[in-house]
Amino acid sequence: MASTITRAQLLRGDLSGARAPIRPPWSKGESHFTEHCSRCGECLKACPETILQPGAGGFPAVDFNIGMCTFCGDCASACPEAALTLNGDPGRAPWKLRATPLEEACLARKGVVCRACGEQCELGAIRFRPRPGGMADVMVDESACNGCGACVRPCPTGAVVVRQPAGGRHEEREERCSA
Repeated sequence: MASTITRAQLLRGDLSGARAPIRPPWSKGESHFTEHCSRCGECLKACPETILQPGAGGFPAVDFNIGMCTFCGDCASACPEAALTLNGDPGRAPWKLRATPLEEACLARKGVVCRACGEQCELGAIRFRPRPGGMADVMVDESACNGCGACVRPCPTGAVVVRQPAGGRHEEREERCSA
């Protein structure tokens, strides 16, 4: 399935769309969001976790390096436009984003004892399966993960990203912890 990229992504050299920003919860795809968002900042003011920050072009973007999303719905309730639509119950994940530890940067996958991401996961979606030799495999249960981003900030190497799972319908969006 071909994904579309924005003009800004093309100019930045992001031809795959992999560096697309994570928009606030309850947004309905990048083109719909940027068409309807007036960049008024009401969602940023309403976010109790302050994870919504002005991004490229002044459009709000999620920054999991600040904290996690509690899916309270305040951003969608504050949106005076049709950019964010609270369709469903607050408290439920409004997106299909999931946590993914990147193998090349993950300390646990390199044999170093690190459980920072799993310790922050209230849902128990990140687990460590013991292997012979003492190393543990990092496992993410995609059915349990809600994409809240609680695991991003504590990662000491920036190995945890929140993005669409493989085969997701929208272009891949990721947020990486900066070490």
